[in-house]
Amino acid sequence: MHGHTWNDLLAEVQSLHETSPSLQSFCPFPNDAAAQDVTPFHIVSTDLLQREEGLVSDRYGPLRDAFIAAAPHAQWRETYKDTDIGQDFLDRFGCYCLIGDGGAFTSESMRAYMVYMPAGLHYPWHDHVAEEIYFVVAGEAEFHRHGEASETLTAGDTSFHASSQPHAMTTHDHPVLALVLWRNGFDSGPKLTP
Repeated sequence: MHGHTWNDLLAEVQSLHETSPSLQSFCPFPNDAAAQDVTPFHIVSTDLLQREEGLVSDRYGPLRDAFIAAAPHAQWRETYKDTDIGQDFLDRFGCYCLIGDGGAFTSESMRAYMVYMPAGLHYPWHDHVAEEIYFVVAGEAEFHRHGEASETLTAGDTSFHASSQPHAMTTHDHPVLALVLWRNGFDSGPKLTP
């Protein structure tokens, strides 16, 4: 079943894309997005996101709310389950796909994810072949990119990660919710950077 929840979320993401020069320059919004079935998969972060009270966003409230509304129906990812990243990270880091494998839509040209981290969490250094852009929807986080100065980003800010460029992220006093887009290099997922 493909309900209004997913269509509403896709419409919110497309609306943001059409008004964001950073996202437009990263990649065009896909014109081949086709619905696909989602097998929901629940993790601890599913509940954390739905109870989260720190994702204040005057600018992107409807998109934030659409991400949260889709959370119970999403196939949440466990990208680092079989690594030594630690149980605290696995219990508190949240990611689900909107466009791509396990997502409500498929496309040949772009992948789209929701990433959520509560306050006080570090996402260790990792890399992937795909080029990536984070768009902060609500909250804030400190973004770290190999070879560049760390910077704290808030709603409306973006962080670009080149192919195979190690990067990391840390939340301090606030949680963060971000839209994450990938282009190219979809065949291999993220891996922890040695």
